[in-house]
Amino acid sequence: MAQINVIIDGKTAAVAAGSFLLPAIRSLGIEIPTLCFHKDLTPTGMCRLCVVEVESRGKTRLVTSCNYPVREEIAVRTGTPAVAKHREILAEMYLGRWPNVPIVKEVAAKCGVNSSRFRSAITDENPHACILCGHCVRACDEFIQERILDFAGRGIKRHLTMPYGEVDPRCVGCTSCAYVCPTGAIEVNDDLNHPVDPQMIRDHGMKINAEMATLDDKQCCMRQVGTANIVGVMDRYDLLPVHNYRFGSHPDTPRIDMNALKKRLTQGVSDGCWKGCSMACAKTVDNFELQTGPYRGQKVCVDGPEYETAAACSNMGCFDLDFVFEFNFYCDTYAIDTISAGTTIAFVMECFEAGVIDKTYSGGLELRFGACADVLELLHRMARGEGFGADVGKGVRYLKEKWAREGRADPAYLQDIGMEVKGLEYSEYVSKESLAQQAGYAMAVKGPQHDEAWLIFMDMVNNQIPSFTDKAYALYYFPLWRTWFGLQGLCKIVWNDVVPADNKKHPPQAAAKIPDHVRNYFKFFEGMTGKPLDEKMMLAQSARAHNLQRLICRMLGKGAREDDMPPYRAVGPVTKEEYESRAERYDKQLRDLIGFDPAGKTTEEKMQALRKFRMGQYNKVVDAAYKARGWDENGVPTIERLKELGMDLPELVAIVKGP
Repeated sequence: MAQINVIIDGKTAAVAAGSFLLPAIRSLGIEIPTLCFHKDLTPTGMCRLCVVEVESRGKTRLVTSCNYPVREEIAVRTGTPAVAKHREILAEMYLGRWPNVPIVKEVAAKCGVNSSRFRSAITDENPHACILCGHCVRACDEFIQERILDFAGRGIKRHLTMPYGEVDPRCVGCTSCAYVCPTGAIEVNDDLNHPVDPQMIRDHGMKINAEMATLDDKQCCMRQVGTANIVGVMDRYDLLPVHNYRFGSHPDTPRIDMNALKKRLTQGVSDGCWKGCSMACAKTVDNFELQTGPYRGQKVCVDGPEYETAAACSNMGCFDLDFVFEFNFYCDTYAIDTISAGTTIAFVMECFEAGVIDKTYSGGLELRFGACADVLELLHRMARGEGFGADVGKGVRYLKEKWAREGRADPAYLQDIGMEVKGLEYSEYVSKESLAQQAGYAMAVKGPQHDEAWLIFMDMVNNQIPSFTDKAYALYYFPLWRTWFGLQGLCKIVWNDVVPADNKKHPPQAAAKIPDHVRNYFKFFEGMTGKPLDEKMMLAQSARAHNLQRLICRMLGKGAREDDMPPYRAVGPVTKEEYESRAERYDKQLRDLIGFDPAGKTTEEKMQALRKFRMGQYNKVVDAAYKARGWDENGVPTIERLKELGMDLPELVAIVKGP
């Protein structure tokens, strides 16, 4: 951001253009009294105690420094006679109304006031009186976007209230208002589930609230568009799935990216997916008129889209927001997972364009990439269990096996382009250039979703796990860390990076974890249970559940190395078109990584060499991750690991040994 030089009491400070003056003054060690200012809330200048003299263009005036934006070079004086007199009178008035409130007495003393001429009928002797600072009103609005608290009345009758003076049913007791109250005027019962240390829970929860309130608009914009804020980011980094994961970007992406969504999504209202959540990450489209299906012509509220839904649509080549919203609504209404539906239909579309199936087979549907109307018709048929729709509704694995049996295509080709592992369709990221994400998805015990692994952003965008060793470690750490959330019933999204890691301060592994965010959750656990938690203990807690999941997977016939093998499209280019779309990148990798000279070679020869190298790297990282997890080379937890975790029960040992 542009910097502006400001002279404060004769000292020069470089201030970010548009930022407020008070933090700059305090950064020079100059103390400014306030009653209404809070570092994590939008300043309002209500108490007027932070006034300073500002000289700009030859004119001098008193301004409240907390909400004065710096837009030009100015001279600031913080202790002139006029400033001191202004603060003194205000402090005496506050002390006259609330003489026993500690924060008022403290601020008055800093202004040189110890008694007041202004005692009157409205003087409140209560040491916990409300001083009308507005902290609670802003916290309710900015931390959780509920706007339950506000002021009513004018002048001496001004007071804090809820709508109509009654307890608002929207209030969930998040304690944000009580936490920021400087006087103790607000009391909240936070002992409903008997935490051992509710203050510890509040302290660390409010850190997250503050991060969201102060950083989100500048960083992730979760409150404006939810997780779909990364559609454009994924496109820029060649990670957005397009045409069944063949490509990672598309010229039409701006039609469905964050900027396009902002214009259509309802702003400034929490959708209530989890009452009291400070992130409020899922947004809605209100009054959307449906064009197809059983509710055609009706105006509805669409819950979303999240990133995965928007990316599922790009995967089908459908870059149209009206289609995205309609697809989102009907998947929700039919209880169809948008990820599995989008990935399956994208696979069907590629097979249609490759001649594996035709319109006769698809029931008259022209299922080429971008065929929005035909996709919606197919979705309705899937929901009704009708004809070809019934087959598609059974997913990618079923279709691969069925079409291979029918001799419609080479089974190896179908396996390469059919994006599923362990029967579950892939989440919506192109993982070709992220070895960590390839293994994270394919090794996940439930299939390629990011309940256990979301490494692609850290690997591809932030370059936080650059080395092979870092990737192997991440494949040990992150599945356990993410599993731990589920065990505690906590939200994973809040853990996501709010600020970039500083690789100069922390080594890559530590940076990838964002240590302070991890620590917040450990403190939640300690505050609830009274038991201190560190990384080693967390990993042990989670490892028990994770290894049990793996053994159950094995018991069901899918917990071995062969089940951790991805379709090759998750690793590298399957088709000639894919390779040639990134030929410069792939040719360079062949030269630099394996010493293969691509000059004069056919695309097919280059693809074969690249595939051999990439699958070799994939298997090496799987070996390293198995070893870190305490599993054998076939991906089965060892009896020694079960003993270490206190899980060597006869029933579990029998699963390890197998039939």
